[in-house]
Amino acid sequence: MIVDTLANRQIYTAINPRIAKALEHLATTDFSQLEVGRYELEGKDLFVIVNDYQTKPKELEPFEVHQQYIDVQYVVSGEEEFGYLPLANQIPSKAYNSEHDYANFDYESNKDDAAFIPLKAGMFALFFPDDIHMPGTGANASQVRKVVIKVRA
Repeated sequence: MIVDTLANRQIYTAINPRIAKALEHLATTDFSQLEVGRYELEGKDLFVIVNDYQTKPKELEPFEVHQQYIDVQYVVSGEEEFGYLPLANQIPSKAYNSEHDYANFDYESNKDDAAFIPLKAGMFALFFPDDIHMPGTGANASQVRKVVIKVRA
C-alpha cells in the first residue's frame, strides 16, 4: 500500500508502466467534468471508474482484497477514511470471486488489527493484490468524488 499526492507521482512510475500511465491520467484529467461511470484506457488491463458517494461508518462496510488488479484510488473532492488490514492469517467472510476480483473480510472480527487513514482531495492510495482495504468510510457522512483506476497486475 502507498499513500501520497499526485505531486509525488514520479516516485512511483518505475513500479509498473500501467501505474505510471494511471498516475499521469489522474494528473492530467479534469474529473469534475466527467460523468460517473467507467472509461477504458487499455481495455481490461487499465480502466477508470468515476464515482460519487457518501461515506459510510466503517462498521457497515467490509474489507476487500483483489488478486488480478492493483487499485489506484484518487479523491477528487471531499474526504474519506480507508481501512487497511494486514494480510496475516485473515479469513474471508466472502470467498474470492474471480469474475469480480474480490474477497471480503468483515469489520467486526478484524477491527482490532485494522488501521484507518484519511484520504483527502488530491491524495491517492495504491492497493496491490493482497492489500486488504476498506474504502469509502468516514465518521460523518461526507460527499466524495473518487476515481479508481484498475491496473491489471
